[in-house]
Amino acid sequence: VTLSEGARAGIGRELGMLDSLLSLGGLVLLRDSVEWEGRSLLKALVKKSALCGEQVHILGCEVSEEEFREGFDSDINNRLVYHDFFRDPLNWSKTEEALPGGPLGALRAICKRTDPGPITIALDSLSWLLLHLPCTTLCQALHAVSHQDSCPGDSSPVGKVSVLGLLHEELHGPGPVGALTSLAQTEVTLGGTKGQASAHILCRRPRQRPTDQTQWFSILPDFSLDLQEGPSVESQPYSNPHIPPVDPTTHLTFNLHLSKKEREAKDSLILPFQFSSEKQQALLRPRPGQATSHIFYEPDVYDDLDQEDPDDDLDI
Repeated sequence: VTLSEGARAGIGRELGMLDSLLSLGGLVLLRDSVEWEGRSLLKALVKKSALCGEQVHILGCEVSEEEFREGFDSDINNRLVYHDFFRDPLNWSKTEEALPGGPLGALRAICKRTDPGPITIALDSLSWLLLHLPCTTLCQALHAVSHQDSCPGDSSPVGKVSVLGLLHEELHGPGPVGALTSLAQTEVTLGGTKGQASAHILCRRPRQRPTDQTQWFSILPDFSLDLQEGPSVESQPYSNPHIPPVDPTTHLTFNLHLSKKEREAKDSLILPFQFSSEKQQALLRPRPGQATSHIFYEPDVYDDLDQEDPDDDLDI
């Protein structure tokens, strides 16, 4: 099959966006809302990781395994390791398949693996975990998994770890959201306008300034990305989209603009260093009865009064 240049460019842009989300490793925070859901993008990232040959573990808490696997072909599904915490989240049935410690126990078990290859862990979702676990406990577990090259007490080398966390931002207050944001190496905020979805991507690289970009896209039924044209997508200096811009001219103790009356008063004012013609005449012409001054000069011995050769005292 021969692809046109446009098709190859589209595939390249799609891989570029997915690579930018997965290249840094660590925690990739997907912030969605009721209007713009993020599970489709999570599944697109899972598919990309599976196609790259990475180990992919899914911690499914919010939807069933069948629903999450829906839309993937058999090749992708065979590469996914699914940990089902949706059917029996508290392990009431006491099955042997359940991992001790629940979702965090599964995270620790994944961290203690012996295969040093890269791994991707998808958390579906962080919101479910926040509703069932203390925020500090969850943040400590995420930090241990995504920020360490090896787990505590385990000397085996570990490859790049990417943790994909889906967060329903509207369900939580600013405290938990801010804590998870501070842990994330890559933060994706989903939005859009007029039915067209966009992803605002903020990347925090070590020893570099954070950069952000906005990418417009749609997700196909096979969870491939169809990138679309939109506003500028080039990297820009970091500006937090969740903090409203502050007007620096508010709460000032002085006015930056003049009213009409103030401007007229300013224009009619004569400053001390501005000499009008009347003021010049008054200074140059003495008034009647005003005492005049005279300067008396007595030449000194060393004064050079010869204008023809003013440098004769230099003895050249």
